[in-house]
Amino acid sequence: MAETKEVTLEDVFNKIDRDGSGTLSAEELKHSLVELGWDPRDVDAILKESDSNNDGTVDRDEFNKALKKVNNKKGKVGYLARMAKAQSEIMQVKTQAGGVHTYSQEELTAFADHINSVLEGDSDLGDLLPVNIETDELFGKIHNGLLLAKFVNKIKEGTIDERVLNKPKKNKKDMHIIKKNENHTLMINACKAIGVKVENIGAGDLIEVKNPSLALGLLWQMVKMHLLSDINLKAHPELLRLLMEGETMEDLLALSPEEILKRWMNYHLAAAESQKRIKNFSGDVKDSEAYAIVMNRIGGDDKCPMHFMKKKDKTARARQVLENAKNLGCRPFIKPTDIASGNSKLNLAFVADLFNSAPGLDPLEKEELEKYGAGLDDEGDNREERVFRLWANCLGIPDFYLNYLYGDLHDGVNMLKIIDAINPGSVNWRKVAVPKADKKLMVFKKNMNNTYAISLLKGMKFSLVGIGGSDITNQNKKLMLACLWQLFRWHSIKFLSELGQDVSNDAILQMANDMVERVGGQTIGSFKDKAQSTGIYACNLVKAYKPEVWDDDLVTAGNSTEDALMNARYAISVARKHDMMVFVLPEDLIECKTKLCLTFAAAVIHKAQGAGH
Repeated sequence: MAETKEVTLEDVFNKIDRDGSGTLSAEELKHSLVELGWDPRDVDAILKESDSNNDGTVDRDEFNKALKKVNNKKGKVGYLARMAKAQSEIMQVKTQAGGVHTYSQEELTAFADHINSVLEGDSDLGDLLPVNIETDELFGKIHNGLLLAKFVNKIKEGTIDERVLNKPKKNKKDMHIIKKNENHTLMINACKAIGVKVENIGAGDLIEVKNPSLALGLLWQMVKMHLLSDINLKAHPELLRLLMEGETMEDLLALSPEEILKRWMNYHLAAAESQKRIKNFSGDVKDSEAYAIVMNRIGGDDKCPMHFMKKKDKTARARQVLENAKNLGCRPFIKPTDIASGNSKLNLAFVADLFNSAPGLDPLEKEELEKYGAGLDDEGDNREERVFRLWANCLGIPDFYLNYLYGDLHDGVNMLKIIDAINPGSVNWRKVAVPKADKKLMVFKKNMNNTYAISLLKGMKFSLVGIGGSDITNQNKKLMLACLWQLFRWHSIKFLSELGQDVSNDAILQMANDMVERVGGQTIGSFKDKAQSTGIYACNLVKAYKPEVWDDDLVTAGNSTEDALMNARYAISVARKHDMMVFVLPEDLIECKTKLCLTFAAAVIHKAQGAGH
């Protein structure tokens, strides 16, 4: 059950303020009252009670004062108070267990608007778009899985092979619940595989949204990933301009996209010779001062004037900020009230959109590019780093997220969390030094944690010859990857070992070959066998799980790299559709990356053995 959240006066005001103007007109009040079944004639009475300056509108202060005044009148429930109560109930959904889920209408509106913009024109979504952003229609439009699956491919192109998606048949707008379930299962597993944080939600929670807060949480993570996915050194080498004195590129790589955006804002604030700095995307930006200064520095007085900062009204300032943003090429999907109220999620989304449209950083010189070289690809030193990072993020560990594998593991705490997650109860947390808020551990405590982690891994029969705790503290990438590979492999085959089966590499290969042979496929001699390079072996392996739903017409001979990638992408998407949790890329399979091909096979075998195949 979602955590119960008290609906504040601010929430109620924002709910009624449909156009985001910061004031309530008689028309807006009438709209709200009629929607609730009220007599439109009551509007005049409400305005008389709340419009203290007789200007025909009710601003936020007048609204709050009127509400408090009415609520303090003993024995009387005024018009405005009753409306507030009814509006509060609109924002709450009662659960079968008697609890209450609350959600933000402002966030739902913003996410729906963004999805409309990103997916506009998709021929497969003609019956689903556009979503009405003024209602909760989005919750209903995601029912068959198509909308969110398509959005996944906007986050990272080619993640889902759209040939695998179930679509309504011609002349039918709906599909069987099993087909919907498959689409959502594929979408959720694809989200996990690209780093979207997915927590406590399954296909059933999306086919029929009974808990809006869960669905809204997933939508936020997807929108956030879409906006933040290009905020890295690979896409923007000029981010190196944000390095502070004494820092290295590793320090920047260790920052999350959110931290990079804060640093970016502060970089421009400093360059504009302002004393203003931000530490968050809520209270520090709600007055619009930081936005006005940063945009003015990037776009100048012509595109981004600052004269509006003389106004005291925060919503009026925010309205002009959004106009300036449009002048810089943004398409803001948030309202002035979202800025003025300090909504941290929507302000983060706005800053990400602003950065993506107009970063305002000088390109690197040729000498600088040569200096940093391959390190600018901060997707990871290699694909193994990416796989291990995304896998760890999907283990369901509370308060845990790896942004930069090496930097986020070096103090030992997160490494121990991973060990405890895959081998529950193995870590004695009384032996672990945990850093206090905003403070880092001293080196000897980091070494102590990592030495303890290595001892636990050796107890799990890992081969760690020549690896010590200090190697993790010092971020020895090769040795850290060696530890993580064995953790990943151990977790991947844990189910098979619990069944009493041999889990050696040769045994896994034999099980995979047996499955492939059952569907008439060619076997391989090892997981580095180049025969895998066409993608056909991976296809046959997945086909063996449920041959009756496999489409052979979508598999080619794989003679070209493009065809081989299509085969591998099809195999991966079908595997995820069958709820197999795989993290490999199509490139990993056709390039015969031994470790990753083995774990792909283990994931398929895991599912097949669990289903009794």
